[in-house]
This record gives sequence, structure tokens and C-alpha cells, in this order.
Amino acid sequence: MTANVAGYLLQLLAGRWLGVAGFSEFASLLAVQLLCAVPALAMQNVVAREVVRGAGAAAVRAMQWRVAALVAVVAVVLIPVVSEVLDVGVWAAAAALGAAPALVVLSGEQGILQGGNQFRALAAVLAMAGTARVAPALLALALGGGAAGALWAGAAGIVGAAIVAGRIARSTVAQPIDDRGSEAKSVGVLPVLRAVQVQAALMALSSVDLIIVRIVLDEVDASRYSLGTIATKIAFWLPQAVGVVLYPRMAQPTHSARAIRDALSVLSLIGVVAVLGAALAAPLASLFAGEDYAPIQSMLWLFALHGAILAVLQGALLSAIAVERTALAAVTWVGLAIEITLMLTFARTIGALIGTAVSVAAVTTTIVAVTVLYTARNPRPA
Repeated sequence: MTANVAGYLLQLLAGRWLGVAGFSEFASLLAVQLLCAVPALAMQNVVAREVVRGAGAAAVRAMQWRVAALVAVVAVVLIPVVSEVLDVGVWAAAAALGAAPALVVLSGEQGILQGGNQFRALAAVLAMAGTARVAPALLALALGGGAAGALWAGAAGIVGAAIVAGRIARSTVAQPIDDRGSEAKSVGVLPVLRAVQVQAALMALSSVDLIIVRIVLDEVDASRYSLGTIATKIAFWLPQAVGVVLYPRMAQPTHSARAIRDALSVLSLIGVVAVLGAALAAPLASLFAGEDYAPIQSMLWLFALHGAILAVLQGALLSAIAVERTALAAVTWVGLAIEITLMLTFARTIGALIGTAVSVAAVTTTIVAVTVLYTARNPRPA
């Protein structure tokens, strides 16, 4: 919650300081950065799963650095593409992509703590990392650094957080993880790549609207929509701890089915609370963000509903990674293609965009969740 609140504060203050004329660029670059964090999310899940299954710290760290190197190469290649597609400067695009390798390393260390059931230390790292990313970015915005300056400052904070997280993981999980056989049992990059496509589908589905909004809406409405997605992010990331805590149990065959049911039930309940909270708090939106954003306050509950549905989808896809049924992500990829097509073809207002996003997410999540629950009750033979 500390990390998430820091992230929401960054977007809220950026929306006020950059104004409706400049916030959509910053929000779109943050969406790109989130997509670039997909390998990092996959890294944490794969490392945690392998640690639960007995992999040594040396083996998972070797794999972590290989993936970070691959991500760095891809990030360099994507800089001119992002610059052209979003119509932003090369420096700003590089700022959005520059943090990706450090995020991979940071998430690898978090995975070691998660798989070792060291949740107190993991909580400290998550809060520290969120603060280290946001505080420098806010300072850069306050000093007039703009979107690019804020993103570069945040990237520097992530590098520092990765270094500190490594030290905490080594001191906390040095003994519980048995490194005596880690040289013989190496961890390959392929499991990460399979998990990446699952996380990529989820992150793309949760972020593609922020990219399309700059294509189909004018600058002012794009900024209003971008600010509305803060409610989406709150509902999406608020229950993240549910998956973090239950994931090691999902990776254990004897506890997997119960853990999956518990996760989806709790995520659904938290989603209902988040949507009700957004509806009740809607009148405060223009007070905090400014009167320019008043036109979206009546739709904040829809933005929160979008995030709540995606949170359930995230829980279902996490369970797919835990039990190595990553082919299930194909449903999400299909949903993403349908959403992009519908938005580019028909959506020309804020209401149409968020309505399309909610509808596609609801259908996709229903299919994935039903499939996951069915396979949990009827596991495949060993």
C-alpha cells in the first residue's frame, strides 16, 4: 500500500503540475514503462516458484542477470519506436525505457524473498522501492524537469532500490535457501520467457487504453482520461499483496487449488469495496486534481471497476504461472486484440473508451477464471 500510494501521489501531482495540456504525455510514458516492467514481474514470479521448488540463490541470480541484459538490449531498440508512435522526444522515450533492466534485478531479489516466505523483509523492500522511485520523480517535477526529467529521476531511484534489495535478500535468505546444489541445478531463461508472455498480456490489457487515448482523443480529453485511470490503478494494484502472499502456496501441488480459490474470492471482494469507494469519493476528484478534470468524476466508478476486474484476472494468471499453465494467456491476447480493434474503430469519447475497456476485461476475466478454477479442481496427471 505504501508503494501504491506513492505511485498515485506521483500521478496526481503530475496531473496538477503538468496540466491537461501535458499530462497525457507523462501518463503514456508511464504506461510504456509499465509494459517494460513485464519481464520484471515475470522474473519475480518465476524466481519465487523456483525457490519454492528448491533452486539456490546463486542459480536464480545468474538467470536474473541474463534476463536483465536481454531486456537492456530490447529497451535500446525500442526507444526510437516509442518516440515515433507516441510523438515524444527520444530523451523522454529513453527515460521511460531506461529503468527496465534495473526493475528486472529488483524483482529478482523480491522473488527470492517471496519464495523464501520472508514477507516482512519483502514488505520493507516493496515500500522502499516505491518510495525510491517516486520521491526523486516528484522532486524533478517540482523543479520543472518535465516528464523526461521525472522519469530519469525515478529510474535512478530504482537502481538504488535494486542495490539495497540485493543486500537485504542476501542477509535475510542466506541460510533458508540451500545453495549446496545450486551449481548443479541451474535455472534457464525459458521459464521466464513463458511467464513474460502471460504478464505481457495482462499489462498490455491494463495499459493499452492509455496509449490509444492519445490517438483517438484530443489532448485535453486524453489528459482527463489518463487521470481517471488513477482509479483503475488503485483498484488494480491495491490487492496485490493477496497474490504475493498466496503465490508460494499456488506453486505447491498440495495447496494449489485452495490457494487459487482463496485468491480469486478475496480479490473479488476487495474489488467490490474499491468500486463503492470510487463512487462515494468521486466528488473529491476535482477538488484534488483541479476543475479541469470535473467532467470525469461521474465515471470514476467505471475506471475503478476496470481495475477491479483486472485484479481478478491478474490473480487467475498468477495461478497459471505457478502451475506452469501459461498457454492460458492466449485468451488474454485475444481480448487485447478485440479491445484495440473496438477502441480504434468506434471509441471517440471518454465514456466509450472506458466502457469498451470494462466490457472486454469482464469477458476475458470470466473465461480465464472459470478455466483456472476448473483445472484446479481437475489437475492434469503428473
